[in-house]
Amino acid sequence: MSGNRGLRVVACPDKFRGTASADEVTAAIAAGWASGVGADRATADVACLSMADGGEGTLDALGGPNRTSLVIGPLRERIEAQWRLSGDLAIVEMARASGLTLAGGAARNDPLAATTAGTGELIAEAVASGARRVIVGVGGSATTDGGLGALDAMAPLARLAGVSVQVACDVRTRFCDAARIFGPQKGATPPQIKLLTRRLDRLVDLYRERYDVDVSEMPRAGAAGGLAGGLAAGLRAELAEGFDVVASEVGLGEAIATADLVITGEGRLDAGSFDGKVVGGVARLAAEAGVPLAVIVGAREPGIELAEHASADSQLVVLSERYGMERSTSDTLGAVRDAAAELAADRAREVGG
Repeated sequence: MSGNRGLRVVACPDKFRGTASADEVTAAIAAGWASGVGADRATADVACLSMADGGEGTLDALGGPNRTSLVIGPLRERIEAQWRLSGDLAIVEMARASGLTLAGGAARNDPLAATTAGTGELIAEAVASGARRVIVGVGGSATTDGGLGALDAMAPLARLAGVSVQVACDVRTRFCDAARIFGPQKGATPPQIKLLTRRLDRLVDLYRERYDVDVSEMPRAGAAGGLAGGLAAGLRAELAEGFDVVASEVGLGEAIATADLVITGEGRLDAGSFDGKVVGGVARLAAEAGVPLAVIVGAREPGIELAEHASADSQLVVLSERYGMERSTSDTLGAVRDAAAELAADRAREVGG
């Protein structure tokens, strides 16, 4: 294995939704790589950088929670929500306070009543605790309230003056399209979607009058049922690609620039994987750096090929096609370890000649 000495690998997957967290997948890649390298494990340096795109998992990717607050949940019950404060930087994941899972999923959610008030309470508490910069991850919401619940919960907004708020968005949806596109997955019926869309239309006028900000055509303003647009209006928040926010905070670009191989992955590869999501973002950074890329996924949409979106030296491993595994956590993580071990062995043979 002497030919493999000094090889640097960056493991930077997203979660496998509903099956395994990004941290679990990252650890499985690292363990598999060590197994594939063999007894001389010092020959490989695996940098573990679990990733997210602004949705669920963003808080964990940026260091994990170290604070807990009692806030209003999506259906107005009191819940405990975790968040992070590190120096003057706070990380708030709206799904922890206003998420669809907290509402009991689409079947139990009340799409008309669901509120972002708890997310606003977390932001206000972060600022009261000393945060001068707040990153808000906005995926996984139960809500389509346009962020009004959050803004009302933070009133008066003057107390947040001088605080920089960056919204890590996992979609690029326009404000008034949020109900039509995402309402069904939050349990909204067609008549409710029409009501929610009219509510968002009225909020465009309200935000224009109250804050002198027009969110109607603002890219990403529809993220989390319009929460992103509400924060942009009331707090002058920056709406950014969630992947880019996380990548910048963890130094992913710098890590990839010095790597010999990058390994990423997600639960299912589809067209959306290359539209602001982790796999597409990692593929872009690896191609820009000229670093080989391997992508491990549980399954893929028919007709979707990695080669159409990544450099020529990329490699796709589809676990369901190679291992035929069930989608339990243990089966998935075992298959990820096996795939990483095979990649390590193949890479060692290439390097060793």
